This record gives sequence, structure tokens and C-alpha cells, in this order.
Amino acid sequence: MAARALTDIPVAAIAESARPLTGLQDDYDGVLDIIGDRRFVLIGEASHGTHEFYRERARITRRLIDELGFTVVAVEADWPDAYRVNRYVMGSSSDANADTALRDFLRFPTWMWRNRDVMEFVEWLRARNDAHVHHATKARFYGLDLYSLDASINAVIDYLERVDPSEAARARERYSCFDHVGMNGQAYGYSIAVGTALPCENEVVAELIELRRRSEAYLRRDGWVAEDEQFFAEQNAVVVRDAEEYYQQMYRAEVSSWNLRDRHMAATLDALVAHLDRQLGHAKVVVWEHNSHVGDARATAMSERGELNVGQLARQRYGTQTVLIGFTTFEGRVTAATNWGDPADRKQVRPALHGSYEELLHETGIPQFWIPTGSDVGPALLPAPRLERAIGVIYRPETELQSHYFEADMSRQFDIVIHVDRTRALEPLERTARWEHGEPPETFPSGL
Repeated sequence: MAARALTDIPVAAIAESARPLTGLQDDYDGVLDIIGDRRFVLIGEASHGTHEFYRERARITRRLIDELGFTVVAVEADWPDAYRVNRYVMGSSSDANADTALRDFLRFPTWMWRNRDVMEFVEWLRARNDAHVHHATKARFYGLDLYSLDASINAVIDYLERVDPSEAARARERYSCFDHVGMNGQAYGYSIAVGTALPCENEVVAELIELRRRSEAYLRRDGWVAEDEQFFAEQNAVVVRDAEEYYQQMYRAEVSSWNLRDRHMAATLDALVAHLDRQLGHAKVVVWEHNSHVGDARATAMSERGELNVGQLARQRYGTQTVLIGFTTFEGRVTAATNWGDPADRKQVRPALHGSYEELLHETGIPQFWIPTGSDVGPALLPAPRLERAIGVIYRPETELQSHYFEADMSRQFDIVIHVDRTRALEPLERTARWEHGEPPETFPSGL
């Protein structure tokens, strides 16, 4: 795709359509008007370590729960880790506070969910739920991801120990296929790739089939277990099945593993909706994930590589019931690592590259605002294609163009875009000396 000439960009028109964010309650009135009675609102983030993205996403979500009847927050997090938070916000756990409820988030990057903004939102959710007597009006918190091979295996076995100890022994035997790698997903994938182990596919599928076959009998046992706990166990078995395939593909085909992961998250969303529709009648869901998962992949260079994502799959399945919201920033600071597994740093985010959407939105001179990009005027406001930045948990400014930019058509990618021109780093609950020191401010060249 060839970049469009900068002289064609209607910066004044963008500024005229922009709805400034002032911190007041009515900032997102227009966003709620666009959402209306739709059931699925997917809210992204342009990095996994930016305070304002988490803060504004939580502000919108609170209003969706309080004013539009949303009862589910589904996030880019592992299923068992998030379910501990769900038990806390539903008042069914012994955790004393949100900090404790978030302690199962031990896998890198811990700051993605163990941070001050998430902790404050979880505390708000618990207090809000405590004020609602009826089970159906309480708001839940779930994870959509599939990295939790070890934790999900243990969760399945723990559940069966309570309801069917003999079947728990059989499940332990099936899952022992992973014992040679300590149930570590990456080690399992590598051992398959180099031919030092056999796949566990048959075992994990057999366990899922058996759990589903016996589920009705488990639910009939008066006083044994609630439907939510059976659903939690079954979804853990699904995670194990999909994680087994994902870790096999990790060392074989990057596109295949990406698509498998996003298909898993979309399927988990579908399963959640079906489960909660049976309980609540009409579940309405807010999804929190990175822009790369939320924005429709068909409007980006991802599609040219054969990749899809949750936003695309949600639009294809739920159509006009879906609203996609993305975030952008021009510069600031971000919590991120240099390499996978490294401690969190507070890094300087370079000013956005020339010719990018971030630069275009910066040129309005408005510190923070949102615009409706999915409307009829969206394509005129945000001509395509242009560069767009994505920072995950890794940030490498020295190779920014290659590592963090891709081409996109933002007006087709999102229905709404929120721009915060200068942003701050997300605050981890465990603030290391490395994070406290951070990277010193620098003057970066803007034409890399």
C-alpha cells in the first residue's frame, strides 16, 4: 500500500470533529450514544504499559456497566488467573482485597494486570457488585487467553478431585504426557519441534471430551458444585487443548499460532456469552485487549500476511452488535521490557513517525480527544493507508519502524479512536528500582 500525500490530510476537519476529553462525567456521552443497545464493545490499547489507556478504558467500562447494563468484562488474560479475580468481584472468594485477588498473575508480563489502574477498577467492581443484591446484575471478570497450560491442568484436576476423585486420577494420568517438560508450554513446543517428544494432542482432547460427557451428571449432584464452577473447569480443559496446539505451532508457523490464539479468544468469548445468556438472559460484554487484537485485521497489513483477530471475528459473528474502540498516542513514557522475560522498564516513547496516524492526530493540537471513525465521515477524516504504531510488552525504539509500525486503514479498523497526545507509564504494583529509575528523557530524531 502506498502512503498518501500529507498535503491531502484534513487536520482542521479532524479537529472540528474531535470531542475533547476534559475528565468530566460527560466526556463519553457521545460514545455511549454510538454504542446504544449493542452487546459487544471491544476496547483496545496501543501498548500494554500506558496509564491513560487503562484509565480511560476503565472510565468507559464503568459507564457501560452502570448505564447500559453490561455485565461482563473479558480481558486479554489467562482464564484461571482472571477467574480468581471474578470470584473476588462476585464476593465468593476469601481474598481480602484486589491486590490479593490479582496475585495469580505471575507470568511475564506481570505488570499487564498487576498494576494500579487494574487494581482500582477491580476494587470498584467489587464495591459496585456488593451494592447489587441480584446475581444477574453483578458484573463479572473473565480471561480469554490460552497461555496457562500448567495452571489450567491443575484447575481441571482440582475440580475433579471435588466432584469425581476417580476421574481426577484418570485426568492426572492423561495430563502426565506433559510431565517431561514440567508442564511448561514453551518447553513442550520446543521438544515437539526438535523431535524429542511425542504430541499430547490425543490426551488433551480425550480429557475435554470426558469432562463434557460427565458434566450433566456432575451438575445433577445436589450441593456438589455450581454451574459456574463446572463451566470454569470445562473452559480450563479447552485452554489445555488449545494451548497444546498453540505451543506446537509456536516453533513452526508464526501466522498459524497467531490465528490459533485469536480464534481461541474469540471462541472463549462465544462460550462466555452462551453460558451467561443461559444464566442472565442477555449478556453484554466489554472486551479489553491490545489494538492488534481489537481492531479489525482486514483493515491492516495483518490480513496481507494471512492473519485474523478477535475484532474481525466479532464483527463477522455479531455484525452491527459490535463496536471497536482503539487508542493512540504521540509520545510519552511506557512500561515495557527490552526483551521477553526482562524486568519492567519505564521507557521513553519516541514522537510518532512522519506520515503516521499518530502524527496526524497530534497535529490537531488537542491534548486528548475521541473521534467517531466508523461513521460516514471516517474515511475522509482519516485517509488510508497510513502507518500506525503498536507497542506490546516489548519496546525497542532503536528499531521502531520495523518493530512497532504497520500500515492500516483506521476508519475501517475501528468505530471510535481515542487519542491521548502525551502519555505516562503504567504503574506496576511491584515497582522495581529499574522501573523507578526509568530511561532518561532524550531528543529523538523523528524521521527514522
